[in-house]
Amino acid sequence: MEKASHLSVIVDLSPTQWHLSAQTSNQYPLSIETFLSQLLAFLNAHIASKHENSLVVFGALPGKSVLLYSSTELLSDDAPSLDANSYLPFKLVDSTVVQRIMNEFDAIGELEEEPPCALVGAVTKALCYINRITHPSSTTAGVAEDPSIVHDPRILILSVSPDLSSSYIPIMNAIFSAQKLKVTIDVCKVYGPDTVFLQQAAHLTNGSYIYLERRDALLQYLILSLSQMSFLSPTSIRKILAVPKQDKIDFRAACFCHKNIVDIGFVCSVCLSSTHYLYCFVIEF
Repeated sequence: MEKASHLSVIVDLSPTQWHLSAQTSNQYPLSIETFLSQLLAFLNAHIASKHENSLVVFGALPGKSVLLYSSTELLSDDAPSLDANSYLPFKLVDSTVVQRIMNEFDAIGELEEEPPCALVGAVTKALCYINRITHPSSTTAGVAEDPSIVHDPRILILSVSPDLSSSYIPIMNAIFSAQKLKVTIDVCKVYGPDTVFLQQAAHLTNGSYIYLERRDALLQYLILSLSQMSFLSPTSIRKILAVPKQDKIDFRAACFCHKNIVDIGFVCSVCLSSTHYLYCFVIEF
């Protein structure tokens, strides 16, 4: 019998980047409203794939990360009104995610300088959540396996912000934790230049990294993804699919001294950690 699958979605909610993405000067502008409508259709598709599938959505906001929706926990007492023309789980996802995002945007207000989005914090929370739901309590030992226990946990990151060099070490620690938990990290770069660190995250966890060439076709990328359903299908199914892989992977790292992304650096031959003399600029002797 097909096992239940868990999907953790991390949404980059940088107000500045979404404002730039919606500019009409772009070849394919994408506003946050259009993005959310297509994202919700993808989330509903995951829920509809199997009744036991679980879903959690995290938001990476400036300076903090928040839980927007969880299929296993009730985050709000305001349940949506019953509607005979809509499927209740779909309506619950749609109303909860949109309402929580709008509330967070209203709470941000106007900032003189927008802090970086807490993407690493959202990834860490997603890993902690996965660790909790994939390891049942010891009191259930010897009991028949619960079909709702997930076996293919994965994380999907929807990114619009550029790389933050100071987050190199935290994101690498998160990648190593994902490897230990056997969690696949998929990345969909919705807007902005390619991200070095997220490319490495997808590669090291056997995930997919896709850069949107046409942002107006976001839903097609999420569900079909070059006709192979790489983001929607669980890890076990991907073994028999021709999932798109990265042609080129940027393995550059950030220096410990200035937090700059460098091509060549020096490491200690004893502890293999970067020394203070990892140069990130041309030195004239």
